[in-house]
This record gives sequence, structure tokens and C-alpha cells, in this order.
Amino acid sequence: MNEVTSGSGDASQSNAKIVYILYLVALVFGITGIVGVVMAYINKSTAPEWLQSHYQYQIRTFWIGGLFMFVGGLLSLVLIGWFVLLFWVVWLVIRSIKGIQALDAGKPIENPTSWLFN
Repeated sequence: MNEVTSGSGDASQSNAKIVYILYLVALVFGITGIVGVVMAYINKSTAPEWLQSHYQYQIRTFWIGGLFMFVGGLLSLVLIGWFVLLFWVVWLVIRSIKGIQALDAGKPIENPTSWLFN
């Protein structure tokens, strides 16, 4: 695994951390999740390779989370939907915290295409 080097990746690393934080804030103010995914798309192509894994992970977190929300919303007419939505909240928090921890350690996301926690 690559470690963080000082220099060009610092701004991108800060942006990646902001995206994770925006995802967490989206649990209260949903619009920040959209801002976060837009930032991830914008920054992905210019980021160092190790950081691109974070942006890919963040983009997938947004879209998979959207799928969980859609299914949970549809199924909320019956009890199971509320459990799907609860799972989505826990899933989002865990993915965001694990992402921040890896980012702070200067490590890429090992499996950015994972559907679960990493």
C-alpha cells in the first residue's frame, strides 16, 4: 500500500475528507450528500492513484446508498422497509468512518467496489 506523501495530494486529501463529512451530515440535511458526490466526481480524475480509490468508494457509497433508500422507501409501507432504512444509516456511518480512518492513515481503500464495509 502506498503511504501519503506531502505535496500535491494534500488538497485532494482534504477534499476527500470533506466528502466523507458531507455524507455524514446528509443524514440530517440530505442535500449535502449530492454536494459530496459532485465533489468526488470532480476531484477523482486529478487525484493521486491512492486517493482515487477513496473517490471511487465515495461515489459507490452514494449510488448504493441511493438504492438502499429507494428500496427502503418503497418497502416502508410494510415493516421491512424501516429496517432497510435503518441498515442504510448504519451502513453509511460505518463506510464514512472507515473511509476517514483510511484517509487519515494515508492508505487507499482496499476494495473500493465493495457493497459492504470494505
